Amino acid sequence: MKVTKRVCDVMKDDYALIDGLTTVAEAIRIARDKEVKALIVKKRDEDDEFGLVLMNDIAKKVLSQNRSPERVNVYEIMTKPALHVAPDMNVKYCARLFERFGISRAPVIDGGKVLGVVSYNSIVMYGMLAD
Repeated sequence: MKVTKRVCDVMKDDYALIDGLTTVAEAIRIARDKEVKALIVKKRDEDDEFGLVLMNDIAKKVLSQNRSPERVNVYEIMTKPALHVAPDMNVKYCARLFERFGISRAPVIDGGKVLGVVSYNSIVMYGMLAD
């Protein structure tokens, strides 16, 4: 019998929630301390959406453009709204969604609450083979 792997089975539950006004320098420190590759930007209020900052956003929008990480705020470079997935989504469909939108990771959100982050890496490493 084939067991369907869900996003909640493969996601990482170590993530960092940061404020949009956080400087890029501080965001890098937080990512390093928590050993995460993506930072989720908090909603400002109930009608807002989560944002997402990846290390390649920082490389492309700050480092390569010779901008000062102490003077750039996360909200200036984040992706918002962040495309997110539900914890009960089949990993096969999550991978298709990633491919269709050209992304490599996404927050896992249920009922407006962040549960973790799922990436191509975690889908392949933990979702493709039966244990």
